[in-house]
Amino acid sequence: MKRNVLVRPRSSHPSVGGGHDGALVVRVREPATDGRANRAVVEAVAAALGVGRAAVRITAGASSRRKVVEVDGDESSLAPAWEALLAAG
Repeated sequence: MKRNVLVRPRSSHPSVGGGHDGALVVRVREPATDGRANRAVVEAVAAALGVGRAAVRITAGASSRRKVVEVDGDESSLAPAWEALLAAG
């Protein structure tokens, strides 16, 4: 399943949840340098959805705050979890 995320690097309160223009908001402590924020986004999304880090990858927007992530797994179970995260926050 592919979905849009909006990354907020250097956040004082890391979290996954809430939406902005249809994208899931992912707040991470790491700065957007040397791919650190991207790695943190993958870890945060994986933890929030209850999948392994290897199941999540950034497919577009690696150097942008707006990214597309792809999550491997059963979409019928992942989609409701994603929607719940969007509604949270």
